[in-house]
Amino acid sequence: MREVEETFEGLEEELLGLFRRGVDQSLPDEDFNGLALRVFRFQCRANAPFGAFVRLRGLEAESVTDWEEIPHLPTQAFKTVDLVTGDGSDVEAVFRTSGTTAGGQTRGRHLIRSLNLYRGALLPNFRAHLLPDGVNLPILALIPDPDELPDSSLSYMVGQIRDFLCAGRTKFFAHSSHGVQAHRFISALKAAEKDGNPVLLIGTAFSFVHWLEAADGEGWRVKLPGGSRLMETGGFKGRSKVLSREGLYSRLEESFGIPTSMMVNEYGMTELLSQFYEPVLVGSEEGTSGVSTRHHVAPPWVRTRVLDPMTLEPVPKGDVGILAHFDLANLGSVSGVLTEDLGRVVPGGFSIQGRNPGAEPRGCSLAMEDFLGGLRGVHDAF
Repeated sequence: MREVEETFEGLEEELLGLFRRGVDQSLPDEDFNGLALRVFRFQCRANAPFGAFVRLRGLEAESVTDWEEIPHLPTQAFKTVDLVTGDGSDVEAVFRTSGTTAGGQTRGRHLIRSLNLYRGALLPNFRAHLLPDGVNLPILALIPDPDELPDSSLSYMVGQIRDFLCAGRTKFFAHSSHGVQAHRFISALKAAEKDGNPVLLIGTAFSFVHWLEAADGEGWRVKLPGGSRLMETGGFKGRSKVLSREGLYSRLEESFGIPTSMMVNEYGMTELLSQFYEPVLVGSEEGTSGVSTRHHVAPPWVRTRVLDPMTLEPVPKGDVGILAHFDLANLGSVSGVLTEDLGRVVPGGFSIQGRNPGAEPRGCSLAMEDFLGGLRGVHDAF
């Protein structure tokens, strides 16, 4: 066990140094490959369920020479067992996926061994894509306070941004049980409009939809100061009210006076410690282009592949497939994660094409069968 801890600590320090160099650094494929293989081999040794899964996929960790040979674990696996390197005694936080256990729905759990890794990956990436002009903006957030919802990775994320990038100037205007606190929010918006100082709005797509419904009912409109911007995250899966992103952004522009060119979508997952952003504010994507043509970019320590849903082999460039991410920041759990999201490779990144409809694709299903088979083998060994 001591060897596991020493390996984790050494890799953690190396990764933190990588994160400190920021998202503008170049990380050549050869360097990423070498580091990814070391992380993968460590996770095979230190995370018994994952190691068993790899072996059932017909691989030995030491024989893998290319990170693209590493099998990705489906997100469903996080609902089945705690995936953590080591014995789990030094976990610093547990993030849970959205949803409820009611109706047979199980929430996934991501055990976080190092919040330093989370912050290290989060802060330079957020700063580069939401605060590239170096401003220090107060945040008005349509999400619950992290003190109220400590197992939400999104609430924790905004709490860290508040503490490290915004000098504590953040107010939360949503509650996990009571929803959007519309009257408090409009009061804060009007105060910002009057003060003339720009702000950063953060919320999920669905919380903004709820806000728009309340604002329309009350006739609320503001024109926030120039330089204000908005980060929207999430989507509408499983929701009854559906609005296209183009329609949502148009209505948000009318409600807040923030142009769509200052609105950025963040794509993140509870199962990953790194996030993806549209490069709208950094000059690599024209901010005034149609929302539907935008794409997301990964930080240098993440690689994304697009795989055939049936075979999990790479699809031809430009074709739609299942997104699979390899996140070095996931050192303490599993770095290769197979999502339920559809996407395609585009110049400079990838575009999201929505969620996979209907039944679980055969490739993902077979991967889960191997994972569960490996899990039974681990249990039988004890």
